[in-house]
Amino acid sequence: MKAQVVLSRLQKVRSEGQDRWKACCPAHDDGTPSLSIRALDDGRVLLHCFAGCEVEAILSALSLQFSDLYPDQLLGHGLKGARSRLVSAPQALEIVAKESLLVAVFAADQAQGKLLSESDRSRLMLAAGRIHAAYQEAVT
Repeated sequence: MKAQVVLSRLQKVRSEGQDRWKACCPAHDDGTPSLSIRALDDGRVLLHCFAGCEVEAILSALSLQFSDLYPDQLLGHGLKGARSRLVSAPQALEIVAKESLLVAVFAADQAQGKLLSESDRSRLMLAAGRIHAAYQEAVT
């Protein structure tokens, strides 16, 4: 349970009901527990400091990351930053632009009746694969 990892790093933890706790916020000098911790049914952990501390500051003070608040099955499914991209959007567009130009050159040669060599065909297939890979990266 992800909540247990968070709770184990906090001071003055007390139960506030089922899957709800209060504790001292590690991001500020907290004498009276002001940090609310809630474990959701899907495994996520919610943190809220009533003194106004940002979640980033709380996690930093606990030596945790946002991914520590989410179950593994949710990571990479709609959570920003959860999945590391192989290429950025501008890089994907650059790949598509360059490879599309190559495809256009080969198409123009074909339109003029020129035959493609085996190495040209291989390069054309590589270009098609790179365009497809850039598309796949953009939609996943």
